[in-house]
Amino acid sequence: MQPYLNLFRKHLKPVKFKVSLLAILVLAAIGLQLVNPQIIRYFIDTLTTSGDVQLMLMAGLAFLGISLLTQLVGISAVYIGEDVGWRATNQLRADLILHCLKLDMSFHTRHTPGEMIERIDGDLLALANFFSRFAISILGNGLLLIGALVTLAIIDMGVSGAVLAYLVFGLVAMLALQRMGVPFWKISRQASADVFGLLEEQLSGTEDIRSCGAESYSIRKLLKLNQFRQKADVKSATANASIFMVWIGLYAVGQIVAISMSYSLLEAGQITIGAAYLILYFTFFVFQRFSDLTNEIQNFQQAVASLERVQALLATKSKIESPPTPVYLPEGSLGISFDNVTFHYSEHAPVLCDVSFRLPAGKTMGLLGRTGSGKTTLTRLLFRLYDPISGNISLETGVDTRNTAPVELCRVELDHLRQRIAMVTQAVQLFDASVRDNVTFFNRDIADENIICTLAELGLSEWLASLPEGLDTRVSAGSNQLSAGEAQLLAFARVFLGNPGLVILDEASSRLDPVTEQRIDQAIDKVLESRTGIIVAHRLRTVERVDYIAIIEAGQVLEFGERASLANDHNSYFYRLLQTGLEDVLA
Repeated sequence: MQPYLNLFRKHLKPVKFKVSLLAILVLAAIGLQLVNPQIIRYFIDTLTTSGDVQLMLMAGLAFLGISLLTQLVGISAVYIGEDVGWRATNQLRADLILHCLKLDMSFHTRHTPGEMIERIDGDLLALANFFSRFAISILGNGLLLIGALVTLAIIDMGVSGAVLAYLVFGLVAMLALQRMGVPFWKISRQASADVFGLLEEQLSGTEDIRSCGAESYSIRKLLKLNQFRQKADVKSATANASIFMVWIGLYAVGQIVAISMSYSLLEAGQITIGAAYLILYFTFFVFQRFSDLTNEIQNFQQAVASLERVQALLATKSKIESPPTPVYLPEGSLGISFDNVTFHYSEHAPVLCDVSFRLPAGKTMGLLGRTGSGKTTLTRLLFRLYDPISGNISLETGVDTRNTAPVELCRVELDHLRQRIAMVTQAVQLFDASVRDNVTFFNRDIADENIICTLAELGLSEWLASLPEGLDTRVSAGSNQLSAGEAQLLAFARVFLGNPGLVILDEASSRLDPVTEQRIDQAIDKVLESRTGIIVAHRLRTVERVDYIAIIEAGQVLEFGERASLANDHNSYFYRLLQTGLEDVLA
């Protein structure tokens, strides 16, 4: 329970003023709802005794005024409650997204994007509803019940005791049923997440599914998950129906007891007609408030189930974290050293085996290998998206080898490490944002003058001038405002502005027409100037500019050395590749 309370406190603290205002409104509404029945009692007793019209008129006007005020206070409380609920959960949603972005890649390979959307948005929707109604429907009704019981106790202790006994018994029964219902709601929420995960997977692969004729398989899988979801929803709905049936029984018994006791007291002359009305009103009022509480049990079940899932997600720790005493790298190019590095995604499928090589700072290396040889995995290890199973990866600072200072990769502060390394791939990720934000990755500290100069240096001045709003023009993935080549050049602009010490180019110039490819090649020359570079390639022509060559085969370094030396060594594998004249020999 303590972690849940801490979660509530953390996300309600930024809106504490509105929470305080909500508390005042709820208390005011409670007071007004308790006062108005007293006016009706006074009206009835006045009517049956003196019949004073003026007093009755004043009581009627007071009743109407308080009723109107009660409605205004109630509407305000609902509005503030909704605002508090959504503000708190929106902040929690942002925290969850940030937390998930910082989790290691092994977590994301186990959970599909569709499942994560449902967990982050779907679960928080249930929490938002709970947050917004908690103070009004649960706390408010709880305080109203106490006020009603106190009022009944003033009239007759026996009536108050009977109603209290009813409430205690009803609450015990409801809480027991609620505990039984939470596991069913958790299963239901997970089943919903599984369905959304499959939908995301199938929709993103629509082209492949249709071209392979796999529609029937997709439908069968979806039907299977929906059947499981239906069973889970039926069980959770059954638990909710059980709560409703128990309340119906308690309500019927409560009505009989209230009417019987009021009649007996009135016949005995112990109370007035107005007091009898008050007993009946507050007894039914208690039952109605209890009804509202039971209606919130379902929302409470969903909220608890969602809260448990949210808490479990927040409790998930990344396998890759910054060290307790992190190291920060100086400016300048970064050398790389792999020392007997072994890595696998699953235990029985090794991807890299005892990989060793050293790339000096300021030099470039061509990384060649067939598809699936381990090239991409090697670059992922440099970003610490994964950590090696064994072996060590170090970064070396400084171009002069006499002043090189090796630093183990795992000792570098994680965010700082990823700022010092940049990657450009075939597929450039564009965000639904301005050109400025796309180029700077939302870093507002970079001046517009620097952005414009960088784009000009990469030959994008005319493109920028053609945009209707310049740097403020919005672009997005799939936008027709950029060609493939312009998108690639935009990615190089990101590298320039980030000024990393190591640049990884993963087939960045492939699949482009010759003219555009020439522009990309010029950009590559500029971006690699005074930086360490790794060019991942299938084609030999791509690595003509590099200083070193590393050839990966089945997760092992088949060959490593200076390009010029290997190209002139008739016994080297690289020399034999050059002699074949096959452009795509390693594809």
